[in-house]
Amino acid sequence: MDVNVALAQWSNLLIYSAMAVYAFAFIIYAFDLFGPAFAGDTQAADEKTGAKTARTSDRTGRSVGRKSESSHGSTTAHDGAAPTAIAVLEDGGGDSAGGESDGGRTLDLRRWARAGTALTVLATAFLLGAIVTRTLAVMRVPWSNMMEYALIASAFTAVTYLVLLKFRDFRYLGTFVTFSVLLVLGLCITVFRTPAAQIIPALDNYWIWIHVPIAILSTALLYLSATIALVQILRTRSESKPWRGPLRFINALPVSKDLEKTSYRLAAVGFVTWTFTLVAGAFWAEIAWGRYWGWDPKEVWTFVVWVVYAAYLHARATRGWTPTRVAVLNLIGIGTVVFNFSVVNLYISGLHSYAGV
Repeated sequence: MDVNVALAQWSNLLIYSAMAVYAFAFIIYAFDLFGPAFAGDTQAADEKTGAKTARTSDRTGRSVGRKSESSHGSTTAHDGAAPTAIAVLEDGGGDSAGGESDGGRTLDLRRWARAGTALTVLATAFLLGAIVTRTLAVMRVPWSNMMEYALIASAFTAVTYLVLLKFRDFRYLGTFVTFSVLLVLGLCITVFRTPAAQIIPALDNYWIWIHVPIAILSTALLYLSATIALVQILRTRSESKPWRGPLRFINALPVSKDLEKTSYRLAAVGFVTWTFTLVAGAFWAEIAWGRYWGWDPKEVWTFVVWVVYAAYLHARATRGWTPTRVAVLNLIGIGTVVFNFSVVNLYISGLHSYAGV
C-alpha cells in the first residue's frame, strides 16, 4: 500500500505547530510557577522597608511604631514568602478570587496557569492531529518505530496530565510536562525522525495492537510519577529549610506527604501495566521467534525496569526507608526506562532493532 505523502506532510506540519504552542505553554506555566517567588521577593523587600520605617517612627512615637509593627507582623510569613501568593498557588479553585492588590492593580497569579492549561489543550489537539494524519497516511498503527512511539508517548503524557487536572490541581507540574513533551517532539523531528512508511513484516502481528500501546501508557504513567517524585524531594527539603530566591515557589507546593502518595499511585498503576507489557512481549516473542524468552537486550532491559520498580514498591512498604530515599529509587526507575528506550534501541543491536533511524 502506498503512502499518502500529502497527509504525511500535514502530520509533520502539525508536529511543528504543537511544538510552537507547547513552547508558549511552557513559558506561561513558568510565569505561574515562579510568579509567587518573585512576588514574595518584592513583598519581602517592601516589608524590610516598612520595618525600617517602623523603627524610625518608634524613635519619635512608640505608639506609631507598635501600630506599624502589628500591621507588618500580621502579613509576614515565617519563611519570607508572600503569603497571598502562596495561598493563591495552593488554592485549586480560587482563580477568580485569588490575587493581591498592588497600587490599584489586581495580581491574579493563577491566570497564567489557566492560560498555560488552555495552550496545553490546544497543543495536545495539534499533536493528536499529527498522529491521526500519520496513521491515515500509512493506514496502519502509528507506533512501529521510535519516532512514532515517542509521539504517542508524548500524547499519552499530555492527555494523562490534562485528565488528572479534572480531579486535582496539578498545574504546578505544567512547566515540567510541557517542557518534557517539547523536548521529546524535538527529538522526534531530529534524532528519531523516520519517514512515513509501511510496517515491516516482523511487526505485522495482532500483538502490536496490544503490547506497544500498553508499554507507551506505562512510560507516560511512570514519567509523571517520577516528575512528582522529583518535586517531592525538593518540597521535603523546603519543609525543614525553606527555599529562597527563584526556588521560593517550592515552599508553596502541596506538602511532601501528599506528593509522595500521588507519585506512588501513578507508579503502582504503571508497574501493573509494565508487568503486562513484559508478559505480552513474551507471548509475541513465542509467535515471532518460537521462544518466550531469549535474553535479547530489549527483553533484558524491560525486565530490569520491572525489577527496579518492584524494588521501589517493596521499599515503600519496608520500614526504615524514608520517603526521600524511595523517591530517589523512583528516579532511578525512570532512568532505566529512558535507557531502555534510547540507548538500547539506538546502540545495542538485537532482535528488537526496530528504531527506524
